[in-house]
Amino acid sequence: MIILLMFPLLERLQSGGAQERRIARLLTETFITDIDDCLREMGVGDLSVPKKVKRAAQALGERCLAYRRAAASREPMPAVARELAATVPGLDADPEGAEALARLTLKAVADLRAVAAERLLAGAIALPEPADMAALAEPPRGAA
Repeated sequence: MIILLMFPLLERLQSGGAQERRIARLLTETFITDIDDCLREMGVGDLSVPKKVKRAAQALGERCLAYRRAAASREPMPAVARELAATVPGLDADPEGAEALARLTLKAVADLRAVAAERLLAGAIALPEPADMAALAEPPRGAA
């Protein structure tokens, strides 16, 4: 789920200018460092931490690439829903949940694309309220 939450922001940052791409790199490095720290705090042996961190880094890259391809497809909502069902535990048995999460993800990607670089880099973006997110997760009226 952490990767899914990072995806819209990384997409926006990586599509921007040099400063935005630098922030995307720093965000990715922070994620990797945090994974390393968490594994060590949990008592994972020093010899296996690098392997586990490498797997987490690969998962970040692979999932973001899969989500990016799905979002760019001709029918992004079902494509993203399929990717989410394949990567988020429990969604393989909950197609409505996968579709709702896909709608939220695509909305976040679109909303962040609309944010000017200056506002984004200043951290001046508003996240939706939880009640608003529930409404966004509902299928559009008239959708079959």
